[in-house]
Amino acid sequence: MDKKGFDNNKYLEMQSAKILERISTFGDKLYLEFGGKLFDDYHASRVLPGFEPDSKIKMLSQLKEQAEILIVINANDIEKNKQRSDLGITYDVEVLRLIDIFVDKGFYVGSVVLTRFAEQSSAIAFQKRLEMRGIRVYRHFPIVGYPSEVEKIVSEEGYGKNEYVVTTRPLVVVTAPGPGSGKMATCLSQLYHENKRGVKAGYAKYETFPVWNLPLNHPVNVAYEAATADLNDMNMIDPFHLEAYGERAVNYNRDVEIFPVLSAMLEKVLGKCPYKSPTDMGVNMAGYCIVDNDVVLKASKQEIIRRYYSALLEVRKGKIGKEVISKLEILMQRMQISITDRDVVKPALEKENLTGQPAVAMQLNDGTLVTGKTGNLLGASAAALLNALKVLANIDDSVDIISSKVIEPIQKLKVNHMGSVNPRLHTDEVLISLAVSAATDKTAMKALEQLNKLKGAQLHSSVILSSVDDKTLKKLGIDVTCEPKRKTERNFN
Repeated sequence: MDKKGFDNNKYLEMQSAKILERISTFGDKLYLEFGGKLFDDYHASRVLPGFEPDSKIKMLSQLKEQAEILIVINANDIEKNKQRSDLGITYDVEVLRLIDIFVDKGFYVGSVVLTRFAEQSSAIAFQKRLEMRGIRVYRHFPIVGYPSEVEKIVSEEGYGKNEYVVTTRPLVVVTAPGPGSGKMATCLSQLYHENKRGVKAGYAKYETFPVWNLPLNHPVNVAYEAATADLNDMNMIDPFHLEAYGERAVNYNRDVEIFPVLSAMLEKVLGKCPYKSPTDMGVNMAGYCIVDNDVVLKASKQEIIRRYYSALLEVRKGKIGKEVISKLEILMQRMQISITDRDVVKPALEKENLTGQPAVAMQLNDGTLVTGKTGNLLGASAAALLNALKVLANIDDSVDIISSKVIEPIQKLKVNHMGSVNPRLHTDEVLISLAVSAATDKTAMKALEQLNKLKGAQLHSSVILSSVDDKTLKKLGIDVTCEPKRKTERNFN
């Protein structure tokens, strides 16, 4: 999809202005809890075509001189080696990755907070690792009765026992490697300590989804429910906002449920809660930057189907329960959509039936459909990739843009020396072969130059993709789904 439904420049301008306005509301300092991903927010870019995956960090770059980064990680997650499912790395490694990215982009990373710290050996080792790199580390401890026993929490026996995090700038961006890290608790603990020191500090929350000023059943908000189906998140009308202002605003169950407790905490810390509703806490301006609702509607419905296929795959791998599938099927029924509304599904399955081998279908941004079959030289994904590049470069289908003389030695290398059972080239190998061919072949070069046009293309595979193909296609910006079945039903594949 190459049509834009979202004005990214307007978003950057409005969002940074809103954050500056919120800082001035409190006076000295704002602790801004960042929900979702600061980098690589591909969900937002899929449901809001025109939203750039790095929009949040670009927006923050406009406030770079006023901001410092505080990264929060749950000590229990370090101990359990909890992983980010999308990147396949543990939360502690993700903290290191985030620090490197922030520093490379010119941000000041002030410190890391270990939440729920209870002398976990892995957390102690991680603290030493960070401190050896010159990064300040603070410890926050479990509080018995959290979050219900407000009197105890907001006292010297609660937040008072936490180590005070020294910050030096008016905007403290609080982020984490994933959910459940303790961002909100860290912000509130800091407000307690700042208030004791006479610093006028406030708290706000920046989460893109659900979009508060879109209807409850708008596909953008339903797509958020689909994305968090395994967490049992549910969008709902914010009852506190409705009562305070007579306006319908969308929030999600966890924020609504915790708001009375949060309001009581803020009142005890600050003397008065500055917010009348959980929606008030947010600084999200995304809903004001949608410029083509029809484009956004279509993209969001496609994302719901994509999430359904992703969940089928996770169930197949034993990572989530079947109840997640049931929830997604209900969401699809609510939106009156089905898998047949994903244009690449039917051609991929038809190609498999015709050839008796795994097949792939890809839809380019102009709507053109291409397919790829499993052959002697190439896997189905690699074949579809080359066919797509031929179409984009107006190269006749009969032309071989990679000579078999280039492919065959690579196959022999894989089988004879690298221990591979499958001689067919994967997508990464075919791209390297194409790049080599392009050095001496103008036609291959012409095809290679089309790679950037694949961003936003849609692809469906009749079988589970190999991890290599999946990663390569996603790096090219292609939105991928697949049937939840393997090429062969071997126990180890």
